[in-house]
Amino acid sequence: MKVLVANRGEIAVRILRACYELGFDSVAVYTDVDEVGLHVRYANEAVAIGATGNYLNIAAILEAAHRSGAEAIHPGYGFLAENPAFAQAVEEDGMTFIGPRPETIALTGDKLAARQAARQAGLPILAGSESPLPLELSAEMAAQMNYPLLVKASAGGGGRGIRLAQSSKELGEMVAAARHEALATFGNDSIYLEELVQPARHIEVQILGDGLGGLLCLGERECSIQRRRQKLIEESPAHGLDPELRTAIQEAALCLGKSLNYRSLGTIEFLLDSNHNFYFIEVNPRIQVEHPVTEMVTGIDLVKEQLILAAEGKLAVAQEEIHSHGAAIEARILAEDTEAGFLPVTGEITHLKEPSGPGVRFDSALYPGLPVTTHYDSLLAKVITWDRHRPGAIVRLSRSLNELKIGGVPTDVPFLLQIIESPSFISGKVDTTYLEHFTPPQEASEPDLERELALATALYVHQQRQKSERNPAISSVQPSTLRPAPCADPWQVIAWREQFRGDVR
Repeated sequence: MKVLVANRGEIAVRILRACYELGFDSVAVYTDVDEVGLHVRYANEAVAIGATGNYLNIAAILEAAHRSGAEAIHPGYGFLAENPAFAQAVEEDGMTFIGPRPETIALTGDKLAARQAARQAGLPILAGSESPLPLELSAEMAAQMNYPLLVKASAGGGGRGIRLAQSSKELGEMVAAARHEALATFGNDSIYLEELVQPARHIEVQILGDGLGGLLCLGERECSIQRRRQKLIEESPAHGLDPELRTAIQEAALCLGKSLNYRSLGTIEFLLDSNHNFYFIEVNPRIQVEHPVTEMVTGIDLVKEQLILAAEGKLAVAQEEIHSHGAAIEARILAEDTEAGFLPVTGEITHLKEPSGPGVRFDSALYPGLPVTTHYDSLLAKVITWDRHRPGAIVRLSRSLNELKIGGVPTDVPFLLQIIESPSFISGKVDTTYLEHFTPPQEASEPDLERELALATALYVHQQRQKSERNPAISSVQPSTLRPAPCADPWQVIAWREQFRGDVR
């Protein structure tokens, strides 16, 4: 089977690697700014598709498939992955769409329709409107709502088109803002209202179906660490779920998947409140950014399973073969300046040192010399670690993030380290509002650091003078030899500071 990957970056490389291991020919597509992308080098062949926005151009992708003789198309995530018109066009062209059926994508892409499907399948859903809000929202209608509540776009996903209304006075403003973002992002300004659950944990279940009634559950993931409803850190299994609750959530996901006669990979997402009640929120009909944590704990290559299903029409693994072992955590590495409001940054990768060692995985499409632009998402890479127990996976992630060196652009690595090393994260006390209340520890300012180094130097010189007074043989040592070595490496600076404070024994 010859597979065209209609995507870029780390997910394109991820899919291309799976194609290589299965012996499938692969085709990459690239826009003008991506000609030097790693996915272009990795594929068996590559086809140019023109302008920057053409990863969203159905005609351009299909033309590339025709030119290359591709028999199947994998959309990855983002871009056209959740576009039912694209899936339909691929299948009408006689190729295989490696994902759910077009009608499934259409249904799950409409959150109101998905809520209705979940209700019919017997899943608990959050209270909310059952039809799109009218263009004109009356004051009487606004006064009848229970606040706070969420204003949500019916289309799309990824946290876009969502606003929080704290009162009836705010509702009109939030409705207008959500409509504007939804129209700009998804081309659809339909919105609805949904009850706000806080505190709540974000739990999602990975399913894989053959579209013929066969359906597998590959465990759940915890995705509560979010910034502006964008996930930053994910892990599997979800920490602290008792066996009965875990089983109930997974069975609910399977129940919905069966009712949809689901094909390929999908994720059923839930909110879990403080009383251990869970509620359906949405279906993601594609592979997820955080899929590696499921792969790490199950040992199953999800992309390979997708490809084998597309090629052979049947699942290559049975439910009794799926077991979860240990704990895995993923951190998303973003090209963002965390000290400037997480603004995306541009530049060129000047240096790259990847983390390694037992239980460490690094998914990226980076290499020295790669330009980083703002044309696409700021995700650069993902660091995933595994250990037999969650505390070990956290320590290993900390070690891996400290090992990771990316030169040329700022990243969120320091912020990620602050999160995973915080007592509340280590204890598993997290919810979707975690980062709203998270206060990173204050690091010593540059003047403070210089003062500490000066004091340390003075202390060192004083100690050497005392030694020389006791031992005249060393009195001829030149003052220049009594200064500590220059600390160009920040880790040397930190080590010197800790020794001065007496932290290292």
